[in-house]
Amino acid sequence: MRNQSIEDPDLPLDTLMSLWPQTLAVFLRHRMFCVGCLVNPFHTVIEACQEYDLDEVAFRAELQAAVDA
Repeated sequence: MRNQSIEDPDLPLDTLMSLWPQTLAVFLRHRMFCVGCLVNPFHTVIEACQEYDLDEVAFRAELQAAVDA
């Protein structure tokens, strides 16, 4: 398995949440239903941000801050 990066645009949400569980709080803070969603293995941060009308750059910065904390 290759090294995973939180910045990978193709990283599925379930993988992101599994590798960095501290990011769950970011999704919940934005009231996103991605946590526990049956389709999160098929969606990426890009798609989630589009679905919830969030600024992707700002959201990714929040995810990275959660990982770095």
